[in-house]
Formats: sequence, structure tokens, C-alpha cells
Amino acid sequence: MPALYSASVGMYHLAVRCAAAWNPKAKAWVKGREDLWSRLGAKKEALRGCLWMHCASVGEFEQGRPVLEAIKAQRPDLPVLLTFFSPSGYEARKDFPLATHVDYLPEDSARNARRLVDLIAPRASIFVKYEFWYHHLHALKAKGVPVFLISALFRASQPFFKWYGGAWREMLGCYAHIFTQDEKSHALLLGIGVDRVSVSGDTRFDRVMAIVKADEELPTARAMAGSHGRILLCGSTWPKDESLLLEALQTARATPRIVIAPHELKKEHLATIDRDFPEPLMTWSALGSDASVPQFSNMRTLLVDRIGLLARLYKYADVAYVGGGFGDGIHSLLEAAAWGKPVIFGSKHTKFTEAKGLIDAGGGFEVRNADELRAVLDRLFGDKDVLAAAGKAAGNYVRERVGATERIVGPVMRALC
Repeated sequence: MPALYSASVGMYHLAVRCAAAWNPKAKAWVKGREDLWSRLGAKKEALRGCLWMHCASVGEFEQGRPVLEAIKAQRPDLPVLLTFFSPSGYEARKDFPLATHVDYLPEDSARNARRLVDLIAPRASIFVKYEFWYHHLHALKAKGVPVFLISALFRASQPFFKWYGGAWREMLGCYAHIFTQDEKSHALLLGIGVDRVSVSGDTRFDRVMAIVKADEELPTARAMAGSHGRILLCGSTWPKDESLLLEALQTARATPRIVIAPHELKKEHLATIDRDFPEPLMTWSALGSDASVPQFSNMRTLLVDRIGLLARLYKYADVAYVGGGFGDGIHSLLEAAAWGKPVIFGSKHTKFTEAKGLIDAGGGFEVRNADELRAVLDRLFGDKDVLAAAGKAAGNYVRERVGATERIVGPVMRALC
């Protein structure tokens, strides 16, 4: 396994470097790792004895964040190294204030893994959800560093549960404890003899409820909600989502005002939304900080051309449409559901347990085409009782599942002592 794994990882890195010549994401991946060891070396003394948390990207960080915040509340002096695999994760959270240092995960080779562990001498490590890095895990185990996998999900189709998955099962043995999101994952692990495992639930529920409890006001959004008409908030949308929305809204009986916060803020994408969505259209950046109710009296579309607002914007919506369900997978449904908003999404959600959970609870609605989307919009906006019941179901689904952070923090804190 080590030789085969190292060869495959090396080929992957070579492919990324080749792709960097024309692919912006690959270029950012390569460029971000330049001078990595110099940056880590400069922080060597500050990081020694740290808690090392590793996340693939932003979504995984949001799962790990409640745990990190709870630990730092008890141990404000504890140094923290936060690493990301993806450039998007690093760029979004490179200034996270609770981390002593934020950087990229070094390429997973035996040499790099030993070098990192020797450099920072971590007291404990937390990997989030799907993080299985052979050499990093074995280097931590060799030094006696307890590693925790949190908010983990497992499926029977993964190599861990196949006849050829011996080396994958070996990686599971590197974890001091695995906290799974659900009973199914727990049972799968027990079935292959992995017993340092327990069901904690998903820390994302704690994170989104913390946002709701903080209840930070957005004056512009408050003014928008105070004007006339229902609001359909379309969050983290891609072009396919936007085409579907436009087609459905053309013949829908419901005529809500649209707030759209696309997943990517490229100029060309924003220009297309500006051109195609109902007018009058306003942009968040053009409104400034003195937005008032009269400005929104005739508004049909508000284009949110700023990042970092979406989780709080859902508060002011009546119905949420969450994008990604016609591409690689839906984005965060829980951010909207936590505010008690019915959530609509596309059909590519089989890997997202919260999608099925919201559907079963009555707060989530899958749509496969414009006709289905139009029918759901007409149903929700056409009957206030249906709208209220769906929103209540969505909110209850989230509130009933908080508490994962508390179940995880205790064992991690004991390892840090």
C-alpha cells in the first residue's frame, strides 16, 4: 500500500502541476504551496504543542469550527494550526482569528509527514469528515499523537468495507477515536472491527444554530424585508440553477421578489444575472449602508455581490432555494433551515443526509426540472398555512439535532491535558 499510495499521490500532484498552466484552481493549489515550509518554519516556536485541525475546504471547516471554538473557550492559550487541502478553503479562512497559523496541507509523503510532525510537535489533531492521508496519519501515530476524526460519514461502497481495502482499514486504526454523524456509519465501522467509535451527530447543526442565536442584523436586508412582497432567497447558485429559476418563474402564479447570492462572483456571471433576472434589479454593493424601505418598493431582484452574508441573509427570506443540486452536489441546506425556512434544492443530493431528512420532515423539497420548481413555488407562496408548516418543520429538524460539539469536545480536551 505505501508504495502504491505514494505513486498515485505523486501522479496526482504531477497532474495538478500540469493543469496549473491553464486551470485557475490548479494554479492556486500549486502557488499556495510555494514557500509552505518557510511559512511553517517561521511559526515553529509559536506552534509547538499545538492542536492541529485539518479540513478539506470551507464546508468541512464549518463542521470543525464549533469544536475548535469550544476548545479555545476552555484553552485560550492553546496554539492552533489550521490546514486546508483546497485553495478555496484556505482563501476563505486564512485570517481565522482563533488559529495561530493557517496554511495548506503539505503533500502527503512520508518525508513531509514526518517533517511536519517534528516541526510543530502537535499535542492532538482533529481531521474533519473525509480526511484520510496515509503518511500524515501514520506519522502522527508513530509520535503518539492522538488523532480524532469528527463528523465522519461512511458508506458501504467505500474501500474500507471491501475485500481489497486492508490498507484503508489500516488508516482507520490511526485514529484515537472516530465520531460519526449517524448510526449507519457507526454500524459499518463496528462490522469491520473498528470499535473506537461513537455517534456524535453532525457539528454543522451546532454551527448554524449558533448563527441563529447570534442574530446579527443586516440593515439592508431588514429594509428589504420591511417592504412589500414575499422573498425567495436563492443561495449559492450556479448557472444551471439560475436557468431553472428563470424558466419556472416565467409561468409561476407566485411572483416573489428574488434575492440571489451566486456561489461564484466572477464578473461575467454577475453580468449574466444582471441581464437576465427580473427588473428593477439592485446590487448589494450599490445600495451602500443607508438602504431604506422605500428603495425596495419596486425592486424585483436583489443581486448579492458580496461574500460572507448568506448564512445571515436567510433570516429575511420566506422561502430558500439552495444551489448545487444540478452539479457536484447541493450547498448548505442547514443555514436556511435553521432560520425556519422551507428549502428547495436539485436532485443531486444522495450524499447529503440532511436533504433526505428535510424532505421526510416536510421542510425540504427536491425538484428535478422547472415544472416541479414552479409547482413547489406556487404551493408555498400560494398558501400561508403550507408555508408556515414547512418552515416550522425545517426549523425543528435542525433544533432537534444540536449537541454534537459537546459530545466531541470532552474526549479531545482530555487528550490535550
